[in-house]
Order: sequence, then structure tokens, then C-alpha cells
Amino acid sequence: MLKLNITNETSRLKAVILGTAKSNGPTPKVEDCYDPKSIQHVQAGTYPKESDMILEMEAVANVFEKYDVTVFRPKVIENYNQIFSRDIAFVIDDVFVKANILPDREKEIIAISHVISEINPLKIVKLPADCHVEGGDVMPWYDYIFVGTYSGDDYSDYITARTNRKAVKALQDLFPNKIVKPFELRKSNTDPKENALHLDCCFQPIGKDKAIIHKNGFLIEEEYEWLVTFFGKENIFEIDKEEMYHMNSNVFSISENVIISEKNFTRLNSWLRKKGFIVEEVPYSEIAKQEGLLRCSTMPLIRH
Repeated sequence: MLKLNITNETSRLKAVILGTAKSNGPTPKVEDCYDPKSIQHVQAGTYPKESDMILEMEAVANVFEKYDVTVFRPKVIENYNQIFSRDIAFVIDDVFVKANILPDREKEIIAISHVISEINPLKIVKLPADCHVEGGDVMPWYDYIFVGTYSGDDYSDYITARTNRKAVKALQDLFPNKIVKPFELRKSNTDPKENALHLDCCFQPIGKDKAIIHKNGFLIEEEYEWLVTFFGKENIFEIDKEEMYHMNSNVFSISENVIISEKNFTRLNSWLRKKGFIVEEVPYSEIAKQEGLLRCSTMPLIRH
């Protein structure tokens, strides 16, 4: 049995699900895309090739191997995008929460049933159908669960709005001992530079007490200010609109001092090294074209 344990974003990683780019399918039609950045690349003829994305994901698998992390991969479904395993479920403490994601993506959870079968069934939760939630919006941080959400009346108009207020409430009920802290995110179906698809597209805690953040990803300035105060201004790396577009906040921590980052994030990576982090650089710029990066394609199961 897998003894799940996730209480934060940065403790030493022991087991993780890493998505797969194999048999990713043809370039989608514009109307079949789930986010503005994918649309942009489909229209420009620069949508990523499967062979390039497979190489990028293998580079991450190699880093995990170097740090002795147990890696599970989804079973390959023909012609189906299975890269972003973060969206389909998430672990908090020792509970595996199945997300209610876009209906077109439901096969993705079936592809990890060989992993789910190793989890105590009493520790598997499926939220009610009207609770929309994706793992990219959910961040356990010790006593807190940070949750990206959108509660505008026009929620249903945004394919980019992935986590609703009902899910925030359901998480609070499920984890009564935690403080569930929601953050309203800026959404756009058309402009990727004005769209925080998930919380991890504009914010992520790193190390013991630091964070990467993009102010414009937050709709409510006080909520952004709360995070700055919580972590302390001197511990925060502010990214600009261009860096957010390239997903600079979407790195992934193997431990409190080891971070996997994209090799082109030069400003971020040099700041991280100055702060004492070991930065494992990988190429991930092709996968980034689908508005997801390192955190999006990983689902941590055990950290110690």
C-alpha cells in the first residue's frame, strides 16, 4: 500500500506521478483547446511536437531518478493528452482527492488506476459533481490550503475558470483542521498574458519560507498583499507578465533546497542559486506552450 503524505509543497519528495507525452494525439483544433496559450500556438503553427515533449518529460524523469524518487506514469491512451497529471487529483495529508475536471479529460484518471489501486480506499475522496476543482489550484502549505478560484457570476463563460467556490467549501469541510484560503484569479479565454489558469501559474511557495509570485494573476490586490506579508517581501521573487506567460512560477520542488526549473528561466534561476537552492535545469519550453509546466505535469504522493 502507498502511505500517502503531503502537507506542503517542498518537503523531500519520495513518490510522484509524472504525466506522459506518448501518443499525445494530433495538433488540436482551436475549438478543442482548453486555454488561450494553446490556441495561440495552434494558430501560429508552433504547437509542440510529441517527440519534443517526450524528450522534455524524460529529462524530468532523469532528475527524479538522480534523487531516488519513485515515479509512476499513466498508462498510455492512444491519441490523448496525458501530460498534466496535476489536474486530475491531488493529495492532502494522507487523503487522495479526485478532481472534477473538464469532462473531456475524464479518461486521464482511469489511466492511473494502477496507482490508485495501491491507496487505501478509505482514503480516496471524490468531491460532489458541482464542486469543480483542479490540482493546479490547490496548494497544501502546513496549516493552510491555498486555493485558486474564480467566483464571478460569469464563471461558466470561462473555460479557464477551473475551481469554483463550492469546491473551496468542500475542501474546508473535508479538512476542518486546516485554514482553506481562497484567492480570486484573473481569467481570460483569449489572452494568455491576462490569464492565471491555475494558482500555480502565478504563485508557488519554495524552500521553507519563500515564494514566487505574479501580482497581476490576482484579481483582488489585498489577497496578493496577504501572501506578500505572509512570506515577507524579502523572501518573494516577483515575476513580470512575460515571465508569468512563460510559466516561471510553475517550477517543482524535490526538497526544501532542490528545485527543478526550466533552463531558460535565467533571472529566476540565478536568484534561486543566490538564495542557496540547487537548481536542476531541464528543457520544458515546448510543454509550456500548453499553459502548463513542471508543477502541472507532476502529482506528488509522498513527501517526508
